[in-house]
Amino acid sequence: MATEITNVAGLNQPSLPEVHASVRISQSRVYWKRLLGFIGPGFLISVGYMDPGNWATDIAGGSRFGYTLLFVIMLSNLMAILLQSLALKLGVATERDLAQMCHESFGKRASLFLWVGAEIAIAACDLAEVIGSAIALQLLFHIPLFYGVLITGVDVLVILLLQRWGFRYVEALVIALIGTILAMFTVQVFLSRPDHLIAFRSLIIPSSQIITNPAMLYIAIGILGATVMPHNLYLHSSIVQSRKYSRTPEGKREAIHMANVDSAFALTLALFVNAGILIVAAAVFHRSGHFEVAAIEDAYKLLSPLVGAGFASTLFAIALLASGQNSSITGTLAGQIVMEGFIHLKVSPWLRRLITRGLAIVPTIIVVWFNGARGTEKLLILSQVILSLQLSFAVIPLVMFTGDRAKMGEFVNAHWLKALAWSTAVLIAVANVWLLVQTAIA
Repeated sequence: MATEITNVAGLNQPSLPEVHASVRISQSRVYWKRLLGFIGPGFLISVGYMDPGNWATDIAGGSRFGYTLLFVIMLSNLMAILLQSLALKLGVATERDLAQMCHESFGKRASLFLWVGAEIAIAACDLAEVIGSAIALQLLFHIPLFYGVLITGVDVLVILLLQRWGFRYVEALVIALIGTILAMFTVQVFLSRPDHLIAFRSLIIPSSQIITNPAMLYIAIGILGATVMPHNLYLHSSIVQSRKYSRTPEGKREAIHMANVDSAFALTLALFVNAGILIVAAAVFHRSGHFEVAAIEDAYKLLSPLVGAGFASTLFAIALLASGQNSSITGTLAGQIVMEGFIHLKVSPWLRRLITRGLAIVPTIIVVWFNGARGTEKLLILSQVILSLQLSFAVIPLVMFTGDRAKMGEFVNAHWLKALAWSTAVLIAVANVWLLVQTAIA
């Protein structure tokens, strides 16, 4: 029987060794048959782009400013596709995940610092998932928020049992939950009867108000800062190696191509979900004069009366619950990756889950006990600020490594890609610093 905690220092073992190269890839000459074997990791990553932590900014942006901030969601998604592409390329080309590369390149002290930061980011993300799931349980089943928080402490342990059957089962569950979220918001968008022309124009053409209006700029940077999750970069660089592709230059080249198709497709679906949340908020709340809707509970209560369909709020809550559960799965995997990669400490998944969720549950229980549901709104905002603070500590090493020929060999970033990647990293850093300053002032 394996020990619950094991020190794996000195062992040059692969990332997530229990699933490494475990998913078979078709050797067929038919392109789509080979592609099917690579579908999955991108969907696990896309979960971070539609988790409960993003809902508040999308709802607030849509209710207050209509469709205007749809362009920010599009821009954020394009940046996400770029950074996740770099993460998966790092994993395939070097056969190391981002945490392992940081440990090997920066040494123990820097790795310890980065590990603590990554753990804080994962706990902050888990905080949003706990709150989102608890709110959904309250809305759907009238379970008090306090008990809903406690229930979230054990729910995902059942889901983790799927990993014993194979990594494909975990991916299948995640894809099913994403399908549920997408279906719920497709119906919501249809029921809300948005102005499709204005929405499409706002999606592709930026408004100068995004820069000139301080209140709009604040929410825009909130959307931008909460889109790319730092733990997703560690996660993607690892789980892309779960495929049993040929570890030759030709095999890696095809693996990178296929993984990029998987990632881009999954993140495009995430774009539709994020855009859908904002469109519903704009079409329902902004159009009816409810400009200050930001809390998830308020959105739930107002949806059915304003839309005119009694089940609209129920669909909203189901999507929220699916979002929270999905994010819990990926958070556990990311936690395992950063712990093993940065400090070479292996922890059983169930124990890892209890530790991470415990860090999220304790402050949530305290806030709910003393401040009730309204206190969770501030916790959601705090979780996004913490994620923003940690993001650059993952993005900058990623851009550095993928631009280093000594590490990447023939897969090193081209000059134009290096320029684009560094520009993105600088933009994210500046936006997040601005957001943190404004949050401190507020």
